[in-house]
Amino acid sequence: MPVVSLSRRLRASFAIAAVSTLLWACGGGGAVRFAAILPLSGGFEIYGEAIRRGVDLALRDLQAREDYPYEVAVTVVDSQGDPERAAELLAEQYGDGAIAAIGGVTTPEALRMVAVADRNDRILLSPSATSPELTGISKNFYRLLPTDQREGTTMGNFAARKLGLGSVVILTKQDAYARGNREVFAGEFERNGGSVLEVIEYPPGAADFSGFIERVLTLSPDGVYIAAYAEDVGRMLTLLRDASFEGSLLTTSAFASPTAIERVGNAAEGVFLTQAVFETETEDPVVRKFVRDYQAAYGELPDLYAAHGYDSVMVLADAILELDRGPVAADMWKGIRKLKDYAGVTGTIQFDERGDVQKFPRVYVIEQGNLVDYEREVTRRRQELLDRLHRLQEQQRQQSQSNNG
Repeated sequence: MPVVSLSRRLRASFAIAAVSTLLWACGGGGAVRFAAILPLSGGFEIYGEAIRRGVDLALRDLQAREDYPYEVAVTVVDSQGDPERAAELLAEQYGDGAIAAIGGVTTPEALRMVAVADRNDRILLSPSATSPELTGISKNFYRLLPTDQREGTTMGNFAARKLGLGSVVILTKQDAYARGNREVFAGEFERNGGSVLEVIEYPPGAADFSGFIERVLTLSPDGVYIAAYAEDVGRMLTLLRDASFEGSLLTTSAFASPTAIERVGNAAEGVFLTQAVFETETEDPVVRKFVRDYQAAYGELPDLYAAHGYDSVMVLADAILELDRGPVAADMWKGIRKLKDYAGVTGTIQFDERGDVQKFPRVYVIEQGNLVDYEREVTRRRQELLDRLHRLQEQQRQQSQSNNG
């Protein structure tokens, strides 16, 4: 089984080793193994690959910590985005000695994997699954991204009150992830006076979206909210732009990937989306180091998913330090619960009693291929305008004094 393992003797080379036996000593100094079940191929690899990179960097940083008492390895296996395969691989990894696992990346994967975590009484930490159906589903399940409840509420409120949209059409995939987003968004949008003209659902695996786009154009809404994963979002954005749709386009954090945005190109410009706050330009030394190391390793800035991959490893590793008996699989949930105001690269991490992280998403807009915090940008531009007005007033005052003099 392939393993991403940065042992002290291999950390300089980022070697991929094979782990056949897990050995750890409760007193410290032993080896601890986690597993990461990620979609490294198939339609969701855009998320899995970014998360894997974050995992790699976290392992390197752990091995560089002189105060960390354990050797850590993470076995990374490819779920191919298939929930059944993800569940089977998770069972294998627990059986082979992984004391906790990172996954599922998508909501369908996570929903299927939770039962396996419960049967083995071991932790499953999702870096990115967001469906409300996962809230409180198990004492063994935790997640690092805010729920769709918070994403949908944020965007529904924004669409009605900030953008002033009177009507929307919702384009949505028939799965648990999309269902959670669209239901919350629709409820909040209508609560704030907006009207959902129609919810257009398409089945998984749909290849032709042209009919759905024609229906949107017929309804002529002020905006379209797309609840789907990045590949489908990109296809629909392109079709809507090609059809000269002039309304606002809104979507979810599933599209918050530089790779996804780059693939879509100009069709992504001006699109609004929600995501948890992750800023690559910051004074926070923890984040600055992560961004610098990621750029050095991969030649590009990290995205939201890489950052959550990094934090997934660090949360599991530091949860062990909260345990009286060391890395005992059955105790891992206690360690995670003991983490208070944990400083991750994705911000302060605090889990509630239902396993949800206590974070709030913000609205971003895509400008020149970059994600821009909408409220921050509005504030910045407003201040620029005020500064120009003040300078103009000062110039007029000085001119008036000169004329009167």
